[in-house]
Amino acid sequence: MMYIENIFICISIPLLLSLIFIQGEARKYTLFVCIGMGICVLSAYVSSFFMNYYGVDTIEASIEITPVCEEVMKLFPLLFYILIFEPQRDQIPRVAIAISVGFATFENVCYLTENGAADFDLLLIRGISTGALHILCGIFIGFGLAYIFRQRAIAITGMVGLLGACGVFHAIFNLLISADGIWRWMGYLFPSGMIIVLVSGWHLMVKLGELGYYKRKGSGYSLRSNFRVFDLISKACMKIFLKSFHFFLK
Repeated sequence: MMYIENIFICISIPLLLSLIFIQGEARKYTLFVCIGMGICVLSAYVSSFFMNYYGVDTIEASIEITPVCEEVMKLFPLLFYILIFEPQRDQIPRVAIAISVGFATFENVCYLTENGAADFDLLLIRGISTGALHILCGIFIGFGLAYIFRQRAIAITGMVGLLGACGVFHAIFNLLISADGIWRWMGYLFPSGMIIVLVSGWHLMVKLGELGYYKRKGSGYSLRSNFRVFDLISKACMKIFLKSFHFFLK
């Protein structure tokens, strides 16, 4: 039996003690990494509760229950931070990614504790793919909330849409890695591929800005233009993803 709360205490105490001596963005990042690890513990209990309540096995729960529970739980501290502290828009994605990093790190530690560290290749592949998945969801939630929370007309529906998209990404990832053959490798590569697409799109947007396609605002580029390009990129990625998923179901 694995006592994940004991693992959480051992990992989080040094990080929490370091908050006394560090300042600024480093302190905020470390705090939200610890919060992400705590959310991982809570989501494990919530997922286990619904798994026992509905009487499903581990594979079925990882596809139908765990993605929803984990993405909803990761959203709660981010919403609390936005609603209580009212940060600047550029702060929201950083916090979302920090929570995702903490969540993915603690999940990998628990996987190591339960399955051992003998198979380095499998652990490396799983660590990269799982970490990329949570960071991918953090990118979508962070930039998405930063865009919609200044537009009250779409705040609720936009938040539900973002949560649904992250839940679908997470569920498809778990579905693919539970399969055999090429589909499992597609699942391992899917999150990293999506991040590469997003980063490439972002650099393309910056390059277009340097060529004069976007208006400058102060010393940087217009934030509204940045989020508009992010919205177009995410829609294009979603179309590619849905077509691939439709092909998989045939």
